[in-house]
Amino acid sequence: MSSKLFVGNLSFNTTENDLQDAFAAFGTVTETNLMMDRMTNRPRGFGFVTMSSAEEAQKAIDGLNGKDMDGRAL
Repeated sequence: MSSKLFVGNLSFNTTENDLQDAFAAFGTVTETNLMMDRMTNRPRGFGFVTMSSAEEAQKAIDGLNGKDMDGRAL
């Protein structure tokens, strides 16, 4: 399993710092990347989080899948 996670159904108000904070509870976050619309420069509602290991990534999946973040279920 990879340590890079796709995170979907994000609120357009969610920031990379919000992702960092949420996933840091499950291990070391090495990178966050929130996808932005090139034309409007607004978030597209999904992104990627890279954890330091596959084990930490699995812990984050188990802990956050379906959980509420900014009013949306991950």
